[in-house]
Formats: sequence, structure tokens, C-alpha cells
Amino acid sequence: MPEKQWSEMTPREKRAERFRWWLEPEGVTFDSPAAEQGYRERVTRMIKVYNVEQPDRVPVSLPIGSMPAFLYGGNYYECSYDYNKAVAAWEKFNAQIPDADSLGTPGMIFPGRVYDLIGYHLYKWPGGGLDKNAGGIQFVEGEYMTADEYDKLINNPSDFWMRTYMPRIFDVFKPWQQLNSFTTIIEAPGMYFAPFGRPDMQASLDRLKAAGNELNEFMKVVGPFMQKTISAGYPGMRGGMAKAPFDTVGDTLRGTRGIIMDMRRCPDKLLEAIDAVTTFTIEQTIASVNRIKGHIVMFPLHKGADGWMSDAHFQKFYWASLRKVINALIDEGIQVNLFAEGSYETRLDLVNEFPKGTVSWLFDKTDMGKAKKALGDTCCIAGNVPTSLIVTGTPDQVKEYCRGLIETCAPGGGYILAAGAQAEKGSVANLRAMLEAAREYGTY
Repeated sequence: MPEKQWSEMTPREKRAERFRWWLEPEGVTFDSPAAEQGYRERVTRMIKVYNVEQPDRVPVSLPIGSMPAFLYGGNYYECSYDYNKAVAAWEKFNAQIPDADSLGTPGMIFPGRVYDLIGYHLYKWPGGGLDKNAGGIQFVEGEYMTADEYDKLINNPSDFWMRTYMPRIFDVFKPWQQLNSFTTIIEAPGMYFAPFGRPDMQASLDRLKAAGNELNEFMKVVGPFMQKTISAGYPGMRGGMAKAPFDTVGDTLRGTRGIIMDMRRCPDKLLEAIDAVTTFTIEQTIASVNRIKGHIVMFPLHKGADGWMSDAHFQKFYWASLRKVINALIDEGIQVNLFAEGSYETRLDLVNEFPKGTVSWLFDKTDMGKAKKALGDTCCIAGNVPTSLIVTGTPDQVKEYCRGLIETCAPGGGYILAAGAQAEKGSVANLRAMLEAAREYGTY
């Protein structure tokens, strides 16, 4: 029989095919038969746990974060401006955890020169608004969209983004406020391009070109290292990141104060905007995952946590749109990983509504016993070793804490031993304690 076309596949069949892509990566030459075997064992372990089945043992997601930069590369700043130093630091670090389920890469280190060139206002970074000894990136919340601009966002999101929003959050895009809307080009378009003759617009394009070239330099160094870890038998997660539509509006457009006020002052307009954001979130997320033949999308959940809003408001403003995005990704066979930052204990009974194995949860501060009881039959769950314990505790303390989590969450499968957040500083010994706990207490 001829193979089914993608459009003819069920969500379950698409999901199985995406996992096959992960298990049998194209264009990878493994270092040895042992490396290939190790790769397949590691991926198989993860597929089973995502499917809420029992693997051979509990897998471990180490909270490596930017720890290698401080242990072997000086600090975050030095690694973000010296890409070879970053790769060398991660290489030394990875050599100490050869039995890990996956290895760290400096792909999460922001290339400092790129951010210098674009003049990004949503972050401060070491050497870019923060002291060079700072531990990492700092988000800068603000009201980057005013309350009277909802219609601009709703009626033409792309135009709003290009000519209004981006000039506010990127220095490099400030001249783009002078552009004409591209959606008004019908015929005789010559004069529409007059703004590109302006010196400030041409300087903007030069800076964007320089930023692109600098990012190429970063990838020339970091890209082969990332490929090297796969060839050695350590899988990475192929996919991307997305946000809950409410968080897109509340984090980076209106800000927390603005969106909380809008929930009461103009709730209907806010819901219209959330609908518009939902539509392009679905389209862009699926397109980006398909482009790399990926299998997973991670959502860092911010403003839906305990205490942010009532259950009724959570259902109306936060969960309804996020549910729509999740269901669209599930229909495309994409694994959805929800990172519940903060505590989600009051939400657990509201969110367990998806087919078994299609959604996984990473918990930060949620009681894992409650999470296992509420979600464990249908969802893979992960977490919540405290990052503070990884940074300040002893290996024995880490190991004992992990033992308790494994005994609570591992029965029946579907549990990943993980921390609630990434560590900027800490010891390799504490990460090794997590690995040892999984091997001693997490074998099925």
C-alpha cells in the first residue's frame, strides 16, 4: 500500500511519525555503534515516558542552565561574547556527565553582539544593562502597547508588529515607524519604498545585516557542537517554544498591570485580541516545528499560576485560548510540554482534558503528589527538584530529595526527574546525585 499523505494521517499517526523522525534522525553519522545504540535507548526512554508508559528507568532532565559558563568559561558574559570559550566550557562540563540522558549545549547563551546590534528593550543581559558578572538575562516588563491600540493589533497583527510594536522594543527598528503599510500596496508601488531611501532606514538595514552575520558566526561555532552531542549518542529536543496567548498580551504587550486592568475595563476587546494572538500562535508554531521536522513545543506558563486570577477568569481569559492552541498542536501530532512556573495546585483539576500522552507538564513549585494524583494517568509529569537545593545543597541532600520524588511520582511510568528551573550556578556533584538517584531508585 502507498504511504499515507500527511493530511490523511490521524493525530496519533502524525505523533508516531514525529517520534520516528526523532528516533531515526536524518543526516546524522554516529561516532560508533555504541553511540547509536545509546541514542536509541535514550530517545526510546523519553518516548515511553511521554506516552505515560513505563520505560526501563526514570529519565533525568538536568538543570544545567548556564552552569558550565561559570565553572569553566569565566562567566556568562565571557561566553556570550567568545563563542569558542563557550563551546570549550560546555565540552569540559559534558565530559563529567557521560551517563546523562542528554547533554547541555551553549545554545541558550545569548550571543551578546547580536543583542548589542539590535538594541533589544525587553531584556537586560550581562554587559547590556547588567553588570558583566551577572548570572544571566533579566526580563524588563513594560507597557509596550497602549490600551487604545487593541484594534490595531486585532485588525492587522503583522502590520501592528512591524510598524508599531517592534520599533518600541528594538532600537534597530525605530525607523520602521516611517514605513507605509505593505497591505496598502495594490498597484504602482514605487513611492511606497521612499522610506528606504532615508539614512536612518538604511542604517537600520545595515545593522540588521550585521546582526545576521554575527548570528551566523555564533552558529558556525555552536551549531557543530550541538551536532557533535547527537553524534555521540545524546538526543536533543527538536521543536520550539510558544506562549499562552494571554501571556503574549500580558508579558510583552500590555504588561501585568495593563492586562489585569483590561480584564475589568475592556474584557471583550481583550478577548478579541487574545483570539487574534491565538490564530497566529497556532500558524507560526506549527510552521516552525514542521520546518525542522520537530516533535515538541514548550510553553512557559506565566500569568495562569495560582493567585493570579480566579478560576472563572482563568477559564475565560487564560485557559480557553491556550486549550485551542494545544488542541491544534495535538491535531498535528506535536507533543505539548507545559512548564508551570510557580505553583499550579489550584489549576490541576481544571487542565486534565487531553488524550493520554499528548501533553506533558514540568512543575516548578507544585506539590508533585497532587500533580501525580490529578494528572498522572494521562500526562507525563516532571519536576520539581528545587534549584536552590542544586545550588546550595549537598549531594546527599539532593539524592534524598530525588528519592522522595521518584517514590511518589514514578509508579506506573510517565515521570521525568527534573528541577523546577535551570541553575545558573551549582556543582556537578549535585547533578550527578540526580543521575545516581534515578539509577538506584528509578529502575522499573
